[in-house]
Amino acid sequence: MKTIAWNEFENVEMRVGTIIEVNDFPEAKKPAYQLIIDFGTELGLKKSSAQLTKRYAPSDLLGKQIVAVVNFPKKQIGPFMSECLVLGSLGEDSDIVLLTSDMKVANGLRIG
Repeated sequence: MKTIAWNEFENVEMRVGTIIEVNDFPEAKKPAYQLIIDFGTELGLKKSSAQLTKRYAPSDLLGKQIVAVVNFPKKQIGPFMSECLVLGSLGEDSDIVLLTSDMKVANGLRIG
């Protein structure tokens, strides 16, 4: 495992947001959803493509608070522009379990 300096970690902007829209993404190479996530007044709405279809139905995701990196460069995924990276743990079958807040908090709060 590579170690990083504390200031490198501080440069990663991880924020809490609420998923407000989930759409199928048939053009993705691997099964995925297109998500619209509300990060509050400071950051607003951001889009993300996430490979969550093995574990989550769209109805499971709506209203769920998640953790995402919001300061990576935008990434073009097929016809879709992803603006943040939703974080999760990777299971044995490459299924993703989302990182979430165990209590409802304000959208946009920084993880630190």
